[in-house]
Amino acid sequence: MSRFFFGLAKLSPVSSDVLAHKRRSFRLFSSSLATTTPYLSLGDTLKKHSPDDGTETRDVVFFDPVKEERLTITDKTFPQELVHSRQIGSSHGWGIFSRDGERSVCMSNVYHPLSPKSNPEIIPLPSLTALPDNQTGVVWNVAMSSSSPSDDDEDCVVAIKFLGNQLSLCRPNRDLRWTNVETLGMLETSNLMYSNRDQRFYLPAPGGNELYSWDLNLDKKNLSPELHQVVFRDLPELAESEWGLLDMLCSRTEHLVESASTGECFLVKCYAQGYPWSEKFKYMIRRFMVFREEETTQGRYMCYTEDIGDVCIFLSKSEAFCVQATSCPGLQPNSIYFIGKGFGIYSLADNKTTHSFKVPSSSGLYWLPPSCI
Repeated sequence: MSRFFFGLAKLSPVSSDVLAHKRRSFRLFSSSLATTTPYLSLGDTLKKHSPDDGTETRDVVFFDPVKEERLTITDKTFPQELVHSRQIGSSHGWGIFSRDGERSVCMSNVYHPLSPKSNPEIIPLPSLTALPDNQTGVVWNVAMSSSSPSDDDEDCVVAIKFLGNQLSLCRPNRDLRWTNVETLGMLETSNLMYSNRDQRFYLPAPGGNELYSWDLNLDKKNLSPELHQVVFRDLPELAESEWGLLDMLCSRTEHLVESASTGECFLVKCYAQGYPWSEKFKYMIRRFMVFREEETTQGRYMCYTEDIGDVCIFLSKSEAFCVQATSCPGLQPNSIYFIGKGFGIYSLADNKTTHSFKVPSSSGLYWLPPSCI
């Protein structure tokens, strides 16, 4: 049994080759090594197409949350395999790419600031297959069991959660096909995460009262998930009218996130309220609620907290992650950096968004965790 119980209004262009080290692989940060800051991937702009070999030269753009400005890595080469592909997910700084109209997929570090400028790594993955009454065209999010799938890690597992009831898993260096699992209907838009502490993938049910998990053994015949009941304690003291607004007028999403440095687990509930704005319908964050997993004499609970100490939580369509603010000077501790339904920094101590930025028009906005230099 596992331990789980339960406005960027102005962007200043900054060109940098410093981060483009000629490295064949990169890993998540270590407390003993210098680290980069987290970055938000903002996409790229085409500079040159080379018809002879089918490659393209592009400038790749990021948002630096410490300096609150744009950083541009110039003249990155996109191999032919990626030129006609689109990014459909991200985890640990690795992007998952798919060709439109095809089932072929691959993973690459091309959108990471530390990847080689002229020779990004590409790892082919098996072709996707949809289960009956499911689809593989729309990905919800991606999670991985390792930050270094290219280092001959045959046990690394990549998991893709599709919009709907399909979860697909494979070991990039071993498997010739995906292992497809049909999830419960209520998990259609649940956010997938991997717990390094528990060696399991988790999907929270709506409301977070139940967790469904899968281990890394893809060879067993029974791939039914393990069910974990979650008990909440110390709920926030809100007026009845505020609870009513959260329940009736806000959309809610749940995110499980684990601190790589401490092993602490947090369950984050995000409440976003929709507003008509011109011809579009936009969302603004109404409230985040964070629950820390704690063990008491009565058992293990998810306890509401407004103080996660030095920790920052990063939420986007990539796998959620935590960063110690002191490891990246300039980050705001006890905060949530979010992109999706709004873009900003939310202070847990103040229970409000303290920094709001204009949401970039780019698609595929993924937070990238810090990496070793």
